[in-house]
Amino acid sequence: MNALSGLVGDYGSGSDSSDNETSVKEVPEDVQNLVKHKCLQVVSAPDVITKEEVFQSPFMVDTSKPLELTYNPTYEELFAPEQGPKNPFKTNQALAKANTLTGYVEKAHINDFQFDNQRKTFHSYGYAEDPSLDSGGVVITNCHKAEIGKSVFEKMKKRAGDKRERQIASDPSDIDGYLGPWGKYVDEETVSKPPEEDQAYLKEYNEKRAKRKRRKIEDGSEEVGDEKSTLHIDDPYDYQGRSFLVASKDLTEADLNSSDPPAKCFIPKACIHTYTGHTKGLSVIKWFPKTAHLFMSAGLDGKVKLWEVYNKRRCVRTYSGHKQAVKDFDFNNDGTKFLTVSFDRMIKLWDTETGKCVSRFTNKKNPYCVKFNPDEGKQNLFLVGCSDKKIHCFDMDSGEVIQEYDRHLGNVNTITFIDENRRFVSTSDDKSMRVWEWDIPVDWKYIADPSMHSMPRVALSFTGKWLAGQSMDNQIKIFNAPAKLRENRKKVFKGHMVAGYACGLGFSPDGSYVISGDADGKLIVWDWKSTKLYERIKAHDKVCIDVLWHPHEASKVMTAGWDGLIKLWD
Repeated sequence: MNALSGLVGDYGSGSDSSDNETSVKEVPEDVQNLVKHKCLQVVSAPDVITKEEVFQSPFMVDTSKPLELTYNPTYEELFAPEQGPKNPFKTNQALAKANTLTGYVEKAHINDFQFDNQRKTFHSYGYAEDPSLDSGGVVITNCHKAEIGKSVFEKMKKRAGDKRERQIASDPSDIDGYLGPWGKYVDEETVSKPPEEDQAYLKEYNEKRAKRKRRKIEDGSEEVGDEKSTLHIDDPYDYQGRSFLVASKDLTEADLNSSDPPAKCFIPKACIHTYTGHTKGLSVIKWFPKTAHLFMSAGLDGKVKLWEVYNKRRCVRTYSGHKQAVKDFDFNNDGTKFLTVSFDRMIKLWDTETGKCVSRFTNKKNPYCVKFNPDEGKQNLFLVGCSDKKIHCFDMDSGEVIQEYDRHLGNVNTITFIDENRRFVSTSDDKSMRVWEWDIPVDWKYIADPSMHSMPRVALSFTGKWLAGQSMDNQIKIFNAPAKLRENRKKVFKGHMVAGYACGLGFSPDGSYVISGDADGKLIVWDWKSTKLYERIKAHDKVCIDVLWHPHEASKVMTAGWDGLIKLWD
């Protein structure tokens, strides 16, 4: 205000010291009015942007994060043009706004009914209205199938093949003729026959086939297979004329003819040899009786092989005669003969030394296990557990079934003789265990429990006191064999996985260890007294299907797997 008064003063009076004449300046009326009403202010300070004005200025929206906003922008800020330098290394297509690989897609609401209407109409009649245009009238067509003017939700004439008519008889009072929702189609053909020419040819062909089969049955060639045997060694006899079935005394330090087990057994540590020869997985391996200087293996390739345990560890002989996988085999007491059962429903008796197939038996059922009667006076009798839920007793001399043990409710998996061969134990898929008196077709004892699972493999200890069963709940159950065959619930071995696989198991000769195969290809070793798991040895790449502890060696263990390999551990 002082500055304004000074301005008025300059207009009101003025003098010049150098000049004697006085000059008076007139003040304009608008200035006088401003001064009078005090409406004019003069600010001499420079313009300064305050802190509040800085934060109220427009923000830049980060377009690199289109789905994230940390504040509420105004309309002008949200739709302002992008600023900043342009990337010279990107093409126009890369710089274009896009939210998909092919460009920018805007979401739009489409009525569900209209969408289904256009979709079904296009599939049925080959045309649909363009949904991208609001005005309508634009049609997308399939030139090969278009029938413009129709819709799936409009009534029209039925076309051939649109919907087949059913026979309608929905009156529930008509008991005999009521069809309900199960009525057949009107044009449905339930019986289809070939043309008359083909019928005549098939009839003639079937008659020739039946005649050929009758001829084979009459002359006995139906059961004769292509049995053959191959000897793989050049020296089947030693300098004294003894065959390979006789164990030499210089093979090992252990006495192979002794009936006493080793004083102390030890857990094997390493694989010392791998046997190869089977083209498919193994099913079972067994020692040669008494001496165990040889062992035999049966494979899924339908072959049975005899191997050496000592010296060069060669394959001695191969027995071929089954058309399908060999499930099980068993030696007689002296090992001169053995029986094989296969999924080709044949049971064959072989001579171990010569490789000749001596006899053939069959009952037209799948055999799962076979067992010679261990009594010396009953070596001509053997038991076979089959898929017909029965145990058949065959006589080799007559070749016929002389006894049937028919009490199981499922496939018979194992047969084991106990109590000095007066009884035998059988296990089945019916999750039970039965004890039989020899030649009495009624089970002497029946063991079943709601918590029991099927046991496809069992093993008898070397002393004959304990019977171990491989249970399908990943456990090994122990039974007291010579007594009343009661389960010892304190002896349960766990820690392996065998569910779904018939993995073999066994005991060490001194009874201090229990061994088993595993679905992961491992050899599992437990302590008998404490049931503690001692060792897991990776033995095979696939399932370790069978294990054997040598009866005369302290630490030799044999394993067989589905990878086609047999390994010797020590």
